[in-house]
Amino acid sequence: MSKTRHLTRRGLLGAAALMLGGCDRLAGSDQTRRVLASAETLTRSVHALIGAPAALATEYAQADIAPAFRANGTTDPDTEEFQALVDSNFADWRLDVGGLVERPAKFSLEALRALPSRTQITRHDCVEGWSCIGKWQGAKLSALLDAVGVKPAARFVVFHCADALDRADPDAKYYESLDLAEAMHPQTILAYEMNDSVLTVPHGAPLRLRAERKLGYKMAKYIMRLELVDSFDSIGGGKGGSWEDLGYDWYAGI
Repeated sequence: MSKTRHLTRRGLLGAAALMLGGCDRLAGSDQTRRVLASAETLTRSVHALIGAPAALATEYAQADIAPAFRANGTTDPDTEEFQALVDSNFADWRLDVGGLVERPAKFSLEALRALPSRTQITRHDCVEGWSCIGKWQGAKLSALLDAVGVKPAARFVVFHCADALDRADPDAKYYESLDLAEAMHPQTILAYEMNDSVLTVPHGAPLRLRAERKLGYKMAKYIMRLELVDSFDSIGGGKGGSWEDLGYDWYAGI
């Protein structure tokens, strides 16, 4: 992707960030929801005009990596189940992949590391207005989906996580989703390393999503389960993600 195209998209993001003023101010505002809905339509239209399905997000040089990468969202899920996994260094953790797949399976970290991988240095953009460049390595999501076999009816990949958006409701676990085209994109990976080190808990260990053409809230952390579905109707609030259920844009392209 050229930097000119990249900046054009980020110009739209910057305007949206000025209107929003932060992730924690969205809930309960009908006006904000209307703005987000109209912005999503605009963003999709612009992407259709200037983008291409296989276009890559800008990648950077080693020298561009930030000396400190800010952790977004939850930084330490405090459930007993997750803390037990941390204590065992995730030896017993398994990624459960099911739904509309031919061969449901569970993957250990070792099994994920055996899949075709990708390393990329990219910029993380948060809707709150901050950005940071980091280096990520992980299994290509396309390779994992090829391994389990995607059924023809599947349209979306849903990422079910160990953390909760609202600590007052710990049973409402964070979830996010991508359509199959974005899931199969070469820069969409399940990251297990950051900046040449094993992913840390604040940054989403043992596994987090990197979908480099999306905003930061799409980058699900603490992933426990993948579910291939044809609809979001029976998941959460039916909008495709925890923040989306509160009014955020599902497409979230940059």
